[in-house]
Amino acid sequence: MRSRRPLLPRTRVPAPAPAGVAARTPRVSVITPAYNYGHFLPETVGSALGQQGVEVELIVVDDRSTDDTPQVLAELGRDEPRLVVVRNETNHGPCDAFNDGLALATGEFIVRLDADDLLTPGSLARAVQLFDRFPEVGLVYGHPVHFHGAVPTDFRPDVSAWTIWSGEDWIAQRCRLGVNCITTPEAVVRASVYQEIGPWDNRMRLACDLGAWLRVAAVSDVGRVDGADQAWHREHQSSISVTDGGRRVDLIERRIAFDTLFEGPGGKLARAAELHDSARRALATEALESACHAYDRGLTGHEPVDWYVEFAQETYPRARQLPQWRGLLRRRRVGARLAPLVPGFAASVVRRRLRNDARHRVWTRHGV
Repeated sequence: MRSRRPLLPRTRVPAPAPAGVAARTPRVSVITPAYNYGHFLPETVGSALGQQGVEVELIVVDDRSTDDTPQVLAELGRDEPRLVVVRNETNHGPCDAFNDGLALATGEFIVRLDADDLLTPGSLARAVQLFDRFPEVGLVYGHPVHFHGAVPTDFRPDVSAWTIWSGEDWIAQRCRLGVNCITTPEAVVRASVYQEIGPWDNRMRLACDLGAWLRVAAVSDVGRVDGADQAWHREHQSSISVTDGGRRVDLIERRIAFDTLFEGPGGKLARAAELHDSARRALATEALESACHAYDRGLTGHEPVDWYVEFAQETYPRARQLPQWRGLLRRRRVGARLAPLVPGFAASVVRRRLRNDARHRVWTRHGV
């Protein structure tokens, strides 16, 4: 573990000089797992190879695509030595496909850029500036713009400030809420940190990125580029978050991410036991809130309410002491048919929406 100077839980640093004044041109390895996204690849590849102020190594891992991905990559790689193409003979899945590229990466910094996402111009140079100023930082991220349809042309290029957290304090934020705050393409990691913690954990398919960020933060500090848009994240119906999603899978995998953190490098943190308990409480609370929400919206016939309750008890032994448990008991006494008609229960739908909107505003501004 690298030596680090102590940091306040959250430190804001005044805006740096504009990107492009750096005295060096570091090498950044951008790793793109690709499966049947040939139609997205030209834009994605172009966004990576068009980065200024850094030397880009783009490794695209074709995970046994059955569309025109091989032909698209062959055309894109013609006379382009910065593009390295790996063709898997069998489908490894997105986590292992990233690890396939990670094993070949030679850059000082590593980015996972999915085949349907893009980097905004200058994003890598902006991240590297923060890394160079704070050598104890192992993970830098920023704000991703989520979009549907055509790629946006507008984005915010100007950095207003940097935010730096000690790794443990950043983990504490994640444990308190139990959710990921990084989409993925906006995140850059020092290659030396991956050498320390190892590749992504393939026991997860959806939350393997969350698991990686948590383990990185366990051995290094975390920085955020404030004010600028660092990536474009495409929302569409064939994305893995939609096709492989579902609340149950998401909850289970996030529990795995937090458990493996504290089984590994996070277990050495001073507050490890407290933080692990906090994460499991947050996940149990979310499951019970989902059960309550099903009653409030009249969706008990469509939502796995019993599963939510079982998950909460299995995840957090003191689940029966949570206020959400008492709220669920009240709803069960009223019954699934009448619960949506109770004013107090109906009002909770509005309160949840307002709370989620407030959390989204905090995330947009502060990244947590």
